[in-house]
Amino acid sequence: SSRRTALGLAGVAIQSGARSALAALWQVSDEASAALMQAFYQRLREPGVSRARALQQAQVTLLEHERFADPFFWSPFLLINNWL
Repeated sequence: SSRRTALGLAGVAIQSGARSALAALWQVSDEASAALMQAFYQRLREPGVSRARALQQAQVTLLEHERFADPFFWSPFLLINNWL
């Protein structure tokens, strides 16, 4: 369906029952993705930190890194939630 195409694999995961999915809007650097995911899961382990806040903090971590400061590296990531 066009809805599946628009949401990509993250949308398929949500439609299949996942509570949330982390996705990118365009192809991203493997190195930047790995750094973002590492920071995301580190933040997520902290008590009281939501998935949205963990993603925001991970993006800021990349933004503050000289090599990944360009928005190309940190801005395409988004969290898709199942609100139902």
